[in-house]
Amino acid sequence: MIEKHFRTLDEQVEILKSKNMVIANEDYAKSVLLRENYFFLNGYRHLFMVSNEERFYKKGTTFEELYSLFLFDRTFRTICFKNLLIIENNFKSIISYQLSKKYGYKEKDYLKAKNFTRRPDKQRQVNDLLKKMKRQIRVNGGQHAATQHYAYHYGYIPLWILVKVLSFGIVCEMFTILKEDDQNAISQIYGVEVEELIIYLPILANYRNLCAHEDIVYENKTQKEIEDTIFHRLLQIPKEDGEFICGKNDAFALMIIMKQLLDKEKFKSMSIEIENAIRTLDYNLKTISIKDVLKRMGFPKNWKELANIERSVVNEF
Repeated sequence: MIEKHFRTLDEQVEILKSKNMVIANEDYAKSVLLRENYFFLNGYRHLFMVSNEERFYKKGTTFEELYSLFLFDRTFRTICFKNLLIIENNFKSIISYQLSKKYGYKEKDYLKAKNFTRRPDKQRQVNDLLKKMKRQIRVNGGQHAATQHYAYHYGYIPLWILVKVLSFGIVCEMFTILKEDDQNAISQIYGVEVEELIIYLPILANYRNLCAHEDIVYENKTQKEIEDTIFHRLLQIPKEDGEFICGKNDAFALMIIMKQLLDKEKFKSMSIEIENAIRTLDYNLKTISIKDVLKRMGFPKNWKELANIERSVVNEF
């Protein structure tokens, strides 16, 4: 196993220069490397490399270009994150409303196994999830003002309060073990099929966690692919071997999901913010093209049209 050694800022700069990177202002580069971390910045190198085999930067690649892509992803991540949190809050509100209305608002009522699917192959998952939820009540309940208030003054924590301390991942998993009529009631609010929402939720949770931990988002590929949608067809995304070439397990797939789950105006605002971030990056790129970045993201040439597709048009298909 190759051992990795600590490198000083001077050594980090020399490593980048040895790989043909142009560094005009070494003091600036060292300042950025100190604050942002060489390892994290280096994660954005791939588009600038000659090839996967020849691991040198393309001729003329500057430190500022690499940092511009890093900053673009930070902006893109921030835009996605704040809107993912809106989706998370909306979903928690909707699922807590549906279950509270039907099964009651006290833990002893809504946390009964009989309120969830009775499918034999799901019973272990139901029991495990109920244990996780009860554990989070014990661990996190005392750390949140609202849960503390209800537990102290009323002796119970309503589900619409509890969801604040439940992770998005747990709430997403909860949806998969609901009874079919509850799943249908929730899916209809969004205007999507239950099967679609079951695929969308873990993808959203994955991106939410990537954003929260400042991981690379713009080129992230998810393990699961979303189903073909009307948006793929309306945008006339090209196919290869019968499959759409983008918008399936990439950042544009995330956009398609958010298009369906976000309020129309919020999605339009998000798209404008992303467009501005892309325009800024385009201005700062010299060695590579913005088209290279958009291809890495899975964004088609007409990606901006997604925001203008009306629900009425979708319903016609």
